Amino acid sequence: MATPLNAAGAYARMAQLANQGAALNRTIGGAGDDQGPSFGQVLKDALASVSQSGVKSDAQAQALVTGNKANIVDVVTAVAETEAAVNTLVAVRDKVVAAYEQIMQMPI
Repeated sequence: MATPLNAAGAYARMAQLANQGAALNRTIGGAGDDQGPSFGQVLKDALASVSQSGVKSDAQAQALVTGNKANIVDVVTAVAETEAAVNTLVAVRDKVVAAYEQIMQMPI
């Protein structure tokens, strides 16, 4: 069972990953002003969105458990949104890892 401490640790790791993405963007060289957002920025925004979704879900679940004004439908919806966001993030991560492995197997 997830505890608030585990959830806080997960959110901290997500924020740390987002900060690493920004550092990677600065190291490699960010996009120019006339270009779209850089990969690092898109990744950082996606991680922040997933983290924010999880925080919202946890807050609503805690409000329901403590007896505050919380609607069960809102809680279930928030949890489902968080689950979908995490599943999407995992799928993107898997694709990035697969692409990296494919690049590493290319002959030089």
